[in-house]
Amino acid sequence: MLSQKTRYTIRALQHLADTFGQGPVRLDAIAEAQNIPRKFLTVILSEMAREGVVISQRGRDGGYELALPPVDIRYGDIIRLTRGSLALVPCASRNAHEHCANCLPEADCRLRGLMIRLRDDMADMLDTVTLADPITLVPPFDETAQA
Repeated sequence: MLSQKTRYTIRALQHLADTFGQGPVRLDAIAEAQNIPRKFLTVILSEMAREGVVISQRGRDGGYELALPPVDIRYGDIIRLTRGSLALVPCASRNAHEHCANCLPEADCRLRGLMIRLRDDMADMLDTVTLADPITLVPPFDETAQA
């Protein structure tokens, strides 16, 4: 599962993508529109500014805006910046590889092979979708339906 921080970051950046080219957006406007706690959003946007994804402007007319066009910001990169990896288990991570506790040796673990394949397929997809791409809204699942 994506962390709350990653989800907040994606929503904040989507908001800035929607207003790209219209000037800085005030932190309070992003927080209210995206239902993100103001304190948390301040930390997230500061991190994204350090990474060169957003620009921060102080003052009465200040706020935040994307440093790059939305077409140049891929979802895979956002997740890597906030989460560190697309892998679901540490032994399948390219950048944050760790041996799994209480597991088989990696050479004998079929789960690791499956998770590496999943990581690669997910990376292929997330690295082709940018903040400029339309995302289809999906209605909520029917709570009464049986699995």
